[in-house]
Amino acid sequence: MANMTRRHFVKMAGAMAFGASLTGIAGLAGGCGKEQASNDAKAKAMEVDAGKGAATGKAKVYFTKQIDAEHLIRLYQQVNEGIRGKVAIKLHTGEPHGPNILPRDMVRSFQAQIPDSTIIEANVAYGGARSTTERHRETLKINGWDFCPVDIIDANGDVNFPVNGGLHLKEVAMGAHLADYDSLVVLTHFKGHTMGGFGGSLKNIAIGCASGKKGKRQVHGIEDYGSWVTGGLFMELMADSGKAICDHFGRQITFLNVLRRMSVDCDCVGTSAVEPVIPDLGMLASTDILAVDQASIDMVYGFADSRKDDLIERIESREGLRQLSAMEELGMGSREYELVSID
Repeated sequence: MANMTRRHFVKMAGAMAFGASLTGIAGLAGGCGKEQASNDAKAKAMEVDAGKGAATGKAKVYFTKQIDAEHLIRLYQQVNEGIRGKVAIKLHTGEPHGPNILPRDMVRSFQAQIPDSTIIEANVAYGGARSTTERHRETLKINGWDFCPVDIIDANGDVNFPVNGGLHLKEVAMGAHLADYDSLVVLTHFKGHTMGGFGGSLKNIAIGCASGKKGKRQVHGIEDYGSWVTGGLFMELMADSGKAICDHFGRQITFLNVLRRMSVDCDCVGTSAVEPVIPDLGMLASTDILAVDQASIDMVYGFADSRKDDLIERIESREGLRQLSAMEELGMGSREYELVSID
């Protein structure tokens, strides 16, 4: 494996416009785990955390240029130390016939390597083909997600997860079945997003695990779906929701971002999604949610030519980078990382 610091990675990838991203968090006790009782406990945990560089305290982010099942499994093996028991795999299964969703064959091979694992999804709040459990299951079949169990986690209502020290929220209603799992593997198609600017690991869980009838309303900060909260406030609400999930699972959560077919639109847009311009860049994995999303952003911003411009415009026009600073403020991870290539 070839190691490089984040600074060297960005320098090699190209000049970045996002210059505020080298801030770290002293004494962080892991990717986004449960709060420790004391600063001494935090420091000790950092020393032994497999997701951190032993000498630097920076988060480790594993990287491959290849996008296939073999390399996805190899990435996962670098970051799966805490995964045990009944395992939920959260991914975006997409609207009917979505052109950019993760390849089913790749996900099938990946899921087969994780014992006692189930793909999870939650119903959406905006109507359409995934707004009810019955219609959602029809969409899952259309898109080929029928090779393993798929749990629509809010099919039987929701359960409140507390937000400890949140920026705005005190609790978020998650799909009730989420509480039935011991571990969570967050498998994310990294791409643009109409409201969030970009959809990484944070968006995948913060919106994707919230219940359709209640939780998604909380995260969107609205009572009436005719009025959607946008901009920095929306990013902060997502960070609150993500923190609730990360705190719940502690060290039994891990994150993989696939930078493939990165349209400016989310997979929730379906067949009307804008065709991607920027080429596929690879896959990233970490036990640190902030580090993996930061590294994904760095790869986009560091891409060497103008094919990145539409995606960057989408991110910045929605204040999407606020996702990262909000996670940092909530102590969810580190924006400093060591990139480790498995190629």
